[in-house]
Amino acid sequence: MKRVAVIGAGAMGLAAAYHAQKADHRVVVYEADKVAGGMAAHFDFGGLSLERYYHFVCKADRPTFELMGELGIEDRMRWVPTRMGVYTSGRVHAWGDPVALLKFPGLSPIEKLRYGLMMFMATRRETAGDLEHLSAKQWIVRACGPKVYDSMWRPLFDLKFYEYADNISAAWLWTRIKRVGTSRKSLFQEELGYIDGGSETLVRALVDAIEKGGGAVRLGAPVTEVVVETGAVKGVRSGGTVEAYDSVISTIPTPLVSKMIPGLPDDSKKAYDAIKNVGVVCLIFKLRKSITPNFWVNVFDPSMNIPGFVEFSRLRPTPDTIVYVPYYMPTTSANWKRSDADLIDEAFGYLKRVNPALTDADRIDARAARLLYAQPVCPPGFAAMIPKTQTLIAGLQVADTCFYYPEDRGVSEGARWAKLMAAAVDDPTVWDRER
Repeated sequence: MKRVAVIGAGAMGLAAAYHAQKADHRVVVYEADKVAGGMAAHFDFGGLSLERYYHFVCKADRPTFELMGELGIEDRMRWVPTRMGVYTSGRVHAWGDPVALLKFPGLSPIEKLRYGLMMFMATRRETAGDLEHLSAKQWIVRACGPKVYDSMWRPLFDLKFYEYADNISAAWLWTRIKRVGTSRKSLFQEELGYIDGGSETLVRALVDAIEKGGGAVRLGAPVTEVVVETGAVKGVRSGGTVEAYDSVISTIPTPLVSKMIPGLPDDSKKAYDAIKNVGVVCLIFKLRKSITPNFWVNVFDPSMNIPGFVEFSRLRPTPDTIVYVPYYMPTTSANWKRSDADLIDEAFGYLKRVNPALTDADRIDARAARLLYAQPVCPPGFAAMIPKTQTLIAGLQVADTCFYYPEDRGVSEGARWAKLMAAAVDDPTVWDRER
């Protein structure tokens, strides 16, 4: 039996603690926030328990299903036929199936054929291969031509990654396309999932399992230092007190690692510091009217400052219409300094443009959630930039969402990585086999 500290009570941290405890270790989870869940945490939205940042499940998310099965909540999984749309030239067009592609305006028949072939081949591809060393721009231009990139992809990248837009990894984009593209009922019907009760159902089940097994989840308890002596973990400092541990698993964002673990070698600190992130201000609206029949809508309109929006109530049934409008941006952007109220008013104005029948009277409530480190920036060759999960300090593992690469952030990849980290508490060679 080892004493194991897990830093961060997001889905990955909680799952790592759950698996470590199953291996008969004594586990304590430290979380700076007052609620567990990380990006999957809920808030009270006028009597509705809702995620601060929207989540959906795809059919490829096997680690999620396995974890839910272990926790006895596999019966809470729900599947829903969903639709996608694109707003451009003042109207919403259907998107996401061959007929929609054929009817879509602005692309030539050859460009449509090349685009459809690229999407089909992406869902059949098994490994990133040469995509690891290409940018998404290079991949799309090579496969479909510059017009497809400039009209359909550049607006999304520009409004998510800003100055990093033209240098995002093709491998990262491929896994996003494959994950959603393989979550279909048929060629013509996308099908996505949600957990009944929201992500809170999974978070609560993990917390309950940890606590029933004798572990602890300490909320409002930030770790200020991982204490290291003679090249090995000795404990963690929280609230001015140092507690001894044999093993520490950190799941906090990489930009925070160097400060929290001063005992790391300088080269390791530089590797964590080199990983860039963009932040997000995620706006959540409660409305009396639906915006469109679609779950998600990409926006290709240069006069609108958003890459798209998600009508979440098209996936998870809610009494009122729930819409998420994410503003991704580097935290150095002038937009980041704007007030929540200003962004909410701007975004609601965009929703009214998409659906002119929507009025101010239809807005019941609106909230904003901010996250400094929401999306890792993954350039070509990013795999070589990621430090090893098992650090040079004995007993210390460090990982956040960028370690899933080329997979994107998600509960499923968090569950997979968590299981490996828990196994590596006893057997660090797990990582030699994984990589």
